[in-house]
Amino acid sequence: MISFPELALLAAAGYRGTQLAVHDTILDPARDLVFAWHERLPESKPRTFVIALISCVYCMGWWVSGALLATWLLVTGQWHEAPLLVHGIEWFAVAGAAVFINRVDDTLGRVAP
Repeated sequence: MISFPELALLAAAGYRGTQLAVHDTILDPARDLVFAWHERLPESKPRTFVIALISCVYCMGWWVSGALLATWLLVTGQWHEAPLLVHGIEWFAVAGAAVFINRVDDTLGRVAP
């Protein structure tokens, strides 16, 4: 099971990875390609799903956090130390903490001049 400092680190990385995937301009060309792909067949449910995924901090944050957690567990050799259910709970914890950081960032962004 991951420790609290690992949870905090993974939450911060999940927040930043989600911001990169959803908002940062460095990925604008890739997102523009996906939006153009969707516009060629806008009634396609799979394409609409992909657009929803890459546009939503909660949706993208869930998968970014899961990928980071899985990578962390595998690289540090912790994957086999706990049952899969525990890792699922860790995934909820990392994703939830990352979303909390995102909500704080959104709130402070509206308050700051």
